[in-house]
Amino acid sequence: MARKIDTAEGRAALAAVAEGAAGRAPTATAVRYLLQLLEEKAPGNSVEVRVPPFGAVQVVQGPRHTRGTPPNVVEMDAATWIALATGARSWAEAAAEGGVHASGIRADLEGLLPLRP
Repeated sequence: MARKIDTAEGRAALAAVAEGAAGRAPTATAVRYLLQLLEEKAPGNSVEVRVPPFGAVQVVQGPRHTRGTPPNVVEMDAATWIALATGARSWAEAAAEGGVHASGIRADLEGLLPLRP
């Protein structure tokens, strides 16, 4: 991630999203802040977590990919990512409902979520 999001700024964005009145900018900040926390919790390069159009990070120790599409990819929309990362929704629920698209043997984040911002 390019710019480190300050804890106060990240928490304010999460609060705005939780209130349901968040626009694009607070949603983007909340997504990026939670991706940053995931990156801190599980550093590595074997799984790419994508939340288009707001951000993507590579996490989890393991084999590193260098070109093309990574072998382990997790992708979801912003609302699903925020719900998973904050514990409002479980990995199993989101996956069963089709909210999470995961491919690869390492693309299961259940043991890393929720994050505790």
